[in-house]
Amino acid sequence: MSQTSFLHSLRHAGIDPADDADTRLKKSLLIFATGLVCLGSMLWLFLYGQLGPHFSATEPLVFQLLLVGNLLFFFHSGNFNFFRHSQLALFLFAPFAVQWGIGNFITASGASLWGLLAPIGAVMFIGPRESIAWFIAYLFLTALSGFFDYYLAGSTLGNAPKIATQTSVFFFALNFAAISSIVYLLVRYSVAEKARAQAELEATHEQLLAEQERSERLLLNILPGPIAERLKRDKETIADGFADVTVMFVDIVNFTRIAEGMTPQQVFAMLNRIFSSFDELAEQYGVEKIKTIGDAYMVAGGLNHERDYTQAIAELAIAMRDLLQRDFAGDGPQPGPPLDVRIGIGTGPIVAGVVGKKKFIYDLWGDTVNLASRITSEGAPGMIQVDARTCQRLAGLFLFAAPQSIPLKGKGQTIVYRLIGPVNEAGKGRTIPETP
Repeated sequence: MSQTSFLHSLRHAGIDPADDADTRLKKSLLIFATGLVCLGSMLWLFLYGQLGPHFSATEPLVFQLLLVGNLLFFFHSGNFNFFRHSQLALFLFAPFAVQWGIGNFITASGASLWGLLAPIGAVMFIGPRESIAWFIAYLFLTALSGFFDYYLAGSTLGNAPKIATQTSVFFFALNFAAISSIVYLLVRYSVAEKARAQAELEATHEQLLAEQERSERLLLNILPGPIAERLKRDKETIADGFADVTVMFVDIVNFTRIAEGMTPQQVFAMLNRIFSSFDELAEQYGVEKIKTIGDAYMVAGGLNHERDYTQAIAELAIAMRDLLQRDFAGDGPQPGPPLDVRIGIGTGPIVAGVVGKKKFIYDLWGDTVNLASRITSEGAPGMIQVDARTCQRLAGLFLFAAPQSIPLKGKGQTIVYRLIGPVNEAGKGRTIPETP
């Protein structure tokens, strides 16, 4: 195992996948602090043995064993609450025990300064409020050591080991440098880990925003914009009545015959090309696609309070018919005649709403919808038929053939008009006889 892999494993040891980011950071920091203290205390013990007087190494060795043993127990038990309190207790009491074992502040070169790691660690591993008790305990032990050193100095100095001034000064500097380094590394590690966690959080947030944007785009592909906003905001059933909406059905003529001999993939590819082109045209003319029904396509204008929506529907009908005849010739397995459509348009009141709770759709109901659908089915290839209300509204803008009365299921004899195209200067606002 490489050194990098070992450090990575040690850094993440004892961390549970269910831990939140704050708990993971506290565990990682305490494990890191334990390693630094062990390393620093071993270095201190080695240098003191080389430069200072000989004294019992039992207390520093016991301190090392307790630190490592407590760490291994945490890895085994996973009890972080016990681990952090017991490890901080070792950080606090062991330095004072070592100092008392050596002699006093001067002979131990201020070894008790290492106990400052306990309140500092409590801030990082437990919390600012809980750290107050640890800091008070550190001040109490420091004051207690000072009290005994001051009042018992005369009786203890004689028994204290003789230490050269240079050695004492060296270890004072070493203790300050070691504690300062450990505190610095802990703070630096904490800030770096928080920055990394923040970066991961921001990356996750960006992914969530991207997914939200994608979900909203998908929702807008299914529902009109205002309906999508209402659906996100409210949980109530969405059903609205509209006094005037123009509805259009577009039916591909003889699609079943054209699709004979085609593979399912070819049929899907052909429909996808056609309906994708229709989607682009519907967006261009500012009307709302409602749904596709097999090889039929349904759009409506007036749902979003658009201006001149009946005119936009009529222009869209002409554009769809011309597009299919121009760009989709011979889309079957063998070259053949261009594809054609029947189109029916009706204008009047409708009811619109969202159906379903999971795979919901936005749909329209009412006589206007039924009329537009039945006008479509009674048309001839390439024909755009409209009802009387639509013709009346478009009379000054488009040319129409003479009215025809056709039987419609459930409606009886109904007057319909064939839309020829936009008016020109020579024939503005008039109908022309039906060509034989």
